[in-house]
Amino acid sequence: MTTFDDRKDAFEKKFAHDEELRFKATARRNKLLGLWVAQKLGKSGADAEAYAKSVVLADFQEAGDDDVMRKVQADLEAAGPVSDAELRRVMNELMERAITEIRTAG
Repeated sequence: MTTFDDRKDAFEKKFAHDEELRFKATARRNKLLGLWVAQKLGKSGADAEAYAKSVVLADFQEAGDDDVMRKVQADLEAAGPVSDAELRRVMNELMERAITEIRTAG
């Protein structure tokens, strides 16, 4: 029974660790996305950082990426709309970058 409990505990710890990494990667991706959009909107410096933070916070409205997509698309309307396909492509690329940055950082 001890071996089973040890395995169960190990799986639970791995799951918790994986979820923490997924959360960090998504938050980092959203910040990078916010900086990308801020550049398209002509923002820089503190304004770009503040906008990126607002994109990160938008992700807490509902599960999934739809809340972030809606916010970014609405904000981009002023600078010229970006298609769903392009936005998803950028989000995927930035997720890969975020995962790489997290793995190399720690």
